[in-house]
Amino acid sequence: MNDTTALLTDHYELTMLQASLADGTAHRRSVFELFARRLPDGRRYGVVAGINRLLDALEAFRFDEQTIAFLADRGVVDQPTCDWLSDYRFSGDIAGYADGEIFFPGSPVLVVESTFAEAVLLETVFLSILNHDSAVASAASRMTWWAGGRPCIEMGSRRTHEGAAVSSALAAYISGFAATSNLEAARRYGIPSTGTAAHSFTLLHDTERDAFVSQVDALGKGTTLLVDTYDLTEAVRTAVEITGPELGAVRLDSGDLPSLAGQVREQLDALGATKTRIIVTSDLDEYQIAALAPAAVDGYGVGTSLVTGSGHPTCGFVYKLVARADRDGTLQPVAKKSPDKISIGGRKYALRRRNAEGVAEVELVGVGETPTDDGDDRLLLKPLVEGGKVVGRTTPDEARAHHLTVRDELPRSASQLSRGEPAIPTEYIGDIQARNPYAPRPRA
Repeated sequence: MNDTTALLTDHYELTMLQASLADGTAHRRSVFELFARRLPDGRRYGVVAGINRLLDALEAFRFDEQTIAFLADRGVVDQPTCDWLSDYRFSGDIAGYADGEIFFPGSPVLVVESTFAEAVLLETVFLSILNHDSAVASAASRMTWWAGGRPCIEMGSRRTHEGAAVSSALAAYISGFAATSNLEAARRYGIPSTGTAAHSFTLLHDTERDAFVSQVDALGKGTTLLVDTYDLTEAVRTAVEITGPELGAVRLDSGDLPSLAGQVREQLDALGATKTRIIVTSDLDEYQIAALAPAAVDGYGVGTSLVTGSGHPTCGFVYKLVARADRDGTLQPVAKKSPDKISIGGRKYALRRRNAEGVAEVELVGVGETPTDDGDDRLLLKPLVEGGKVVGRTTPDEARAHHLTVRDELPRSASQLSRGEPAIPTEYIGDIQARNPYAPRPRA
């Protein structure tokens, strides 16, 4: 196996390339835009994640000898196209929203400017990365918002593809999760990792006490003991007998969590373990985390719902040609007009209009021109690639800090979990005549 990302694509990207090379249009200057026409039902905002992974994928997008041989043997493209691919290097420019940034319907999350041939090949790999990672980040942001200051731990590795588990951990961290259970994510991205024991460890031992003693001896009194394998009350009593008030935490993984957490809190306090934390798991999502807000809970472990986007495993991002040069080189807006799949032609620029208090009011998108900052606004598109060279990487910690900052700009209504419109509207200025096709539609 080689390390190229060039075949993480759809067959038709290469057949379009072959045809455009043959008819001479492949080298026309083109602008592609990656955006979402609408947010998933019930969402007030989305979160961008995967930009740094996308840049890594771009640098590895090479058609080496092995890859060219595969394409030739399968008859995917002809020999002139294989010859062109063997020298492929993206030489254009890419601007985009940073990891951790908020997006709305119509936000130009990524703007790719190059020749048609260079840019069209990137469609599938860019969409696959951003649709997955941003879906996880969008769900994670809702969870951490409702968790307040209580930490959330990502623990969904066993509920998704092994590669997706690593990128999910990163996306969750960007949106405020405190740690992950996935060690590869910890190694690759420097995310804090955590973990103690499962029910199998308790069942392995002759008694629950034996299991607790073993874990405390190995990991110290600050460990987290899983207390609902057998009798909850007896397990909590045993745990405190072994550790005293220094017990770090207990974990609840089943049952009526708000009620049980209150019961355990009372018991821990009565036993003198007033600083012992209560961590809850068990198929949590943002709705359950919100419901647990008044409960005696100190942290959450989230798995399945997180890595599947909490019911929305894709953001619905699309990658569309919005401008291309005509025969004399003049850049012309282009757009599809298919019913329910309308796009707005023209190169986009974007800023987030904020009021004097710094609260976001409008996603302002300029078509063919940059919107004017009235003094309280924030430009959204950052240089990511210039002349084929990556210039816009950020670290996971930078992305995480950025997200928490820009989320604080949103109006409070953005945190609502009920059905509703995006937290702020998207408005267009410049060379556009039609109404915003991405505006929310009236409900029947």
